[in-house]
Amino acid sequence: MDVQVSTVILVEGESDRLALEALAARRGRDLAAEAVEVVSMRGAGNLARFLARFGPEGLGVRVAGLYDVGEEEVVRRALEGAGFGSGLSRERMERLGFFVCVVDLEDELIRALGAPAVLQVIESQGELEAFRLFQRQPGWRGRAVEDQLRRFLGTFSGRKIRMAPLLVDALDLDRVPRPMDGVLAVDDDRRSARDRR
Repeated sequence: MDVQVSTVILVEGESDRLALEALAARRGRDLAAEAVEVVSMRGAGNLARFLARFGPEGLGVRVAGLYDVGEEEVVRRALEGAGFGSGLSRERMERLGFFVCVVDLEDELIRALGAPAVLQVIESQGELEAFRLFQRQPGWRGRAVEDQLRRFLGTFSGRKIRMAPLLVDALDLDRVPRPMDGVLAVDDDRRSARDRR
């Protein structure tokens, strides 16, 4: 990590990191120039270790993050254990810069894009027939297409990582998922102050 970094955005996995970086680029932001680094923790269970490294007791940089709703208690305990407060509600965690994805970031992107747009991205990668085969599997027949898409993205090693920035590229920037907008805005006050200099 560059010692000049002033904000670290902690995310659960590599696909989340690539999605946030793609969104920042689409908005014309240069995160490196802004001293912001997006860091994949390889799972929310590692948050306490990353907070110790980057937070007030470590490098002392601003920390923020995205997490899946199923990991909310893990995130709450890690933040409380690192001295960010006690009895943290979801709203208080957001004020600290930690935003929840319901169910996960892929689900947020699928809902923001809509199934037809996600299918276009899958088709552009030559994987539409693979998706159609997946839909015919007994365990997935009759399920909502959004659920099928979310599961399909995670069925093949590397697919989520490859697809995440492509899904972001397909987004209407007026329909960006709230957690992505929120976590990328955590450094807005600091950036505004730098821009005024």
